Amino acid sequence: MTGIGKSFGGVRAVDDVAFTVRAGEVHALLGENGAGKSTLMKVLSGEVGGYRGEIRIGGGPVRFAGPADAQRAGIAMIHQELDLVPALSVAENVFLGREPRTRLGTVDRRRMVAETEKLLERTGVRIDPRRPVEQLRTGEQQLVTIVKALSLDARVLIMDEPTSALSAHEVERLFTVIAELRREGAGIVYISHRMEEIGRVADRATVLRNGRVVAEFDARSMTAEQASEAMVGRPVHLLFRAADGVRSRDTELLRVENLAVHRSRPGRRDPAGVTLSVAEGEIVGLAGLLGAGRTELLETLYGVGAKGGWDGRILLHGSEIRPASPRGALRLGIAFVPEDRRVAGLALDHSVLANTVLSIVDRVARLGLVSRRRERSAAREMTERLEVKLASLAAPAGSLSGGNQQKLVLGRNLLTEPRLLLLDEPTRGVDVGAKAEIYRLLGEAAERGLAVLLASSEPAELVGVCHRVVVLRDGRSVRELDTGQVSEADLLAASMGEGAAKDLAVGGA
Repeated sequence: MTGIGKSFGGVRAVDDVAFTVRAGEVHALLGENGAGKSTLMKVLSGEVGGYRGEIRIGGGPVRFAGPADAQRAGIAMIHQELDLVPALSVAENVFLGREPRTRLGTVDRRRMVAETEKLLERTGVRIDPRRPVEQLRTGEQQLVTIVKALSLDARVLIMDEPTSALSAHEVERLFTVIAELRREGAGIVYISHRMEEIGRVADRATVLRNGRVVAEFDARSMTAEQASEAMVGRPVHLLFRAADGVRSRDTELLRVENLAVHRSRPGRRDPAGVTLSVAEGEIVGLAGLLGAGRTELLETLYGVGAKGGWDGRILLHGSEIRPASPRGALRLGIAFVPEDRRVAGLALDHSVLANTVLSIVDRVARLGLVSRRRERSAAREMTERLEVKLASLAAPAGSLSGGNQQKLVLGRNLLTEPRLLLLDEPTRGVDVGAKAEIYRLLGEAAERGLAVLLASSEPAELVGVCHRVVVLRDGRSVRELDTGQVSEADLLAASMGEGAAKDLAVGGA
């Protein structure tokens, strides 16, 4: 790619960018949210036209009219935001628009399922190819998008945050697949905000800032500090600890005792015996492999996903509660930042203003009428405090970068002034600057006495941010670890059922 430029409504998203990928190479593309990475790759994958510059594949110039042209030329893209059809099966999604046919011209479903099974085996994924995608967890859906891209047998494979929803174990499996693709001569563009991954998987790294190339590195010798400083244009403290300077208080706010949810819906790993506690001013992490039940536990505490009821007890400040809906949970002082901000966290077509005050409409209203002045005041104060970058409060939430969308969801929940904050993958797909800002906000919230329960698939985040970590496996709490005394490797071993950590006793989290 040479001299690539693309503007949207006067905003220059990409400006005179040169970018190359060699056969058998992994080239990392780095930059903050909004730096131009996705736009550049959408140009390459045929999703965005009307650009300046030239693309050459195998030495020959190409110009794509759409994604189908790019796929025929050997380019496939794994999007950060999932592009699956929920009602269709895994196999139907993998071969959507390219369904194998029988001699009679009908869809050869047996062959489609068999081919999908082979691809799933190659990536080490245990999912029934006949299962509807809507029944899969977010991490499993991410794996399906990877399998879908692999089915195209691409010469150039673009991976946009491929590990953002994967557990550490699944990440290792993906790295094995990438190594196989390299040996086969594929060129891979790897976009990630996880600095620790780049040195392991990439050969070269290019950094974008404000739509332009600002640095190029040998990825194997590049340090996280070098890359981060190039991305944001200033030094960044990567090892920020939200728990630094925050002392866990003696007052217990949340206690969960042997919680077991009656089967709620297919494809879920419901709590099957969870015991834990969170004190005021304490940040407690939830660890576990993909499908361990972290999301389902948080959803249960927030009053969703447990319509069949549960056994065990949930206590808030010593009083037993049974949240049956998000509205009820909010009234109890429980707020929830979901894993997928675009599906469950935001109304993307609505304004930043509307999304900000969504949970506090009763507080900005008088006699049943919403005060526009109070609305704007609350939204402006929150977006300024969280340093959300936006054109105006009237801008659609979907126009914000991923990091700013995540800060918007977090800010809206903090506006409810909760006593307990539930977080599911709070830094998924956000850049290093936004990540540090989110950690700072969590530290401030804990200092004010807020209790935080944080689920994350990143061992470094759990060890670096939390006071304690509770490990889940098969829907059960099986370990409790003090982050001041364990390493990331210890946490991963406990999640996989290894190591010598003591089992949790029921009622003794």
